[in-house]
Order: sequence, then structure tokens, then C-alpha cells
Amino acid sequence: MTSTRRAFRDRVCGATDAMPALTMPARIMAAHNPLSARLVEEAGFDGVWASGFEISAALGLPDISLVSMAEHLEVVRAMAARTRLPVVADIDTGFGNAVNVLHAVRSYEAAGAAAVVIEDKVFPKVTSLVEGGRQDLLRIAEFQGKIEAARHARNDPDFLIIARTEALIAGAGPDAALERGRAYAAAGADLLLVHSKSPTPDEIEGFIAAWDGGIPIVIVPTAYPQMTMARTVASGRVGLVIYGNHAIRAAVAAMQQSFARIMADGDTLGVEGRIAPVGEIFRLQGMDQVARDEAAFLR
Repeated sequence: MTSTRRAFRDRVCGATDAMPALTMPARIMAAHNPLSARLVEEAGFDGVWASGFEISAALGLPDISLVSMAEHLEVVRAMAARTRLPVVADIDTGFGNAVNVLHAVRSYEAAGAAAVVIEDKVFPKVTSLVEGGRQDLLRIAEFQGKIEAARHARNDPDFLIIARTEALIAGAGPDAALERGRAYAAAGADLLLVHSKSPTPDEIEGFIAAWDGGIPIVIVPTAYPQMTMARTVASGRVGLVIYGNHAIRAAVAAMQQSFARIMADGDTLGVEGRIAPVGEIFRLQGMDQVARDEAAFLR
């Protein structure tokens, strides 16, 4: 695990003014359970985003801090056990204040995560991209305390603490986002995630151009998919790109289409050629290893 974390840190933390710009930022895909994490690995991504939004959705709950730390942590632990990729845990506001963050960081590091992302909204939070959602920001000094607590709690120096500012989401503007980002970098964050719901990349590209905080930037181009990898690389300051909710959206669309076809047809003939064969599920479950284990050990 230490070697995985170190390699991930080296990959994503090389995009500052003091270091050469990355040729290609690391790319991580959202997942909501160990099976989707395995699919992320097989697709060739650099890591898994243990998405708070996706895990909430998989539980049939809105992303408004209803999922407990114990529930979220168990999914992260299971993901880390089933993939060789670094797992970046989206822990929202850290499940409380700075004292809660101390416990959370120790727990997620012990569970095998490679990083945590903590956002500067008030607990309980409301998911970022929903129209009209309450987006109250924490005081800067209080959030700096959370970052300092996270740094204090980690045992492995390669375990990344990623600060996330929601200033653009809250409508506070780019100057406020820059002020917060600089403060979080000064408090010891390893990277800064800046989130935006603008439908074009202009807001994010403007922030990146103005960024002088000395740590790499993380972006989540969900609302602005025109932010191509070429544009991201050209910025020279982005260390990590997160595809934040595409796994659950793809899964929901595929299930809706298959279920509707079965109901319309009255049988499953029309979907059999469009869905994964049972043997593919067996492969992902590791049934071949079960057969080898039975042959070796069952008497």
C-alpha cells in the first residue's frame, strides 16, 4: 500500500510552478462499490474515486450527509481490497468538525485509501450540482483547522490530503475561491480541488491561470465536459482529473433500458445480446480462483 500511495503522490503532485508540468494528469473514475471499482481498474484509469454522491445514490439516498462514516468507510475498505488502484475517498465535510476529521483520516488510511478529499462546506452538506441547493461555506480559519488536523492524523506521509473549495459552487466568485485556495495550501493541503457548475470550462480555466498557491489543482469536469484533456494538459497545473459521477449514471441508464425492454417484450430475449453474460460476472467475482482453491484445498 505504501508503494501505491507513493507512486500516486509522485504522479499527481508534480504540477506546480516549482516542478515540471505533468505531461498527462492522473485520471480517476467514480465508483460506488467494489465491482465498479474493478471495472475502473480494467478500463485503465489511474485510480478510483470513492464518490460520496455515487455511494449515496447506490443506497437510494440523496447526497446530503445522510450516509454515515461507517457506511461510507466500509465501501472504501471493500474497494481497496478488490483493486490494486489507489482509492481516493470523497469524505465530504469530514463527518463533522476538526476532531471528527482526526478520526476519519486515521480510519480511511487504515482502510487502505490513498487520499481523502475534504470540502469547505458546512455540515450537513447538500450535493454541489443540484439546482437551488444550499451551499453554505465554512469559515476559512475553521477549515484550515480541518486540514491541519488531517495532516496531524495521517501516519503515512504519502497519504494525500486534498482540500476542496466550493466557493465557485456557492457563487462567491473567483477571488474568494483564490483566497480560500491559498489559505488551504498554507495550512498544508497537498492538492486543491476547485469545483464549478459552470456549463463551460471558462471559469475553471480562469481560476487555473490565476492560481499561485504552489500546489497542484484537481478538477471535476462533470458540468463542463468541453474541458478536454488537451486543454487540461495545456494549463500545466492540473495534477488530477476526477470523473465524478459517470459510473452510477451509466449503470442507471443501462438498467432502465434493459428493464423497460423486458417489460415491453414480456421476456428477456431482446436484452440477452445487450447485457453482460453470466460468465463475465463470474470472471469479475473471481470464480476461477474459487475453482483453483477448491481443487487445492477441499478434501
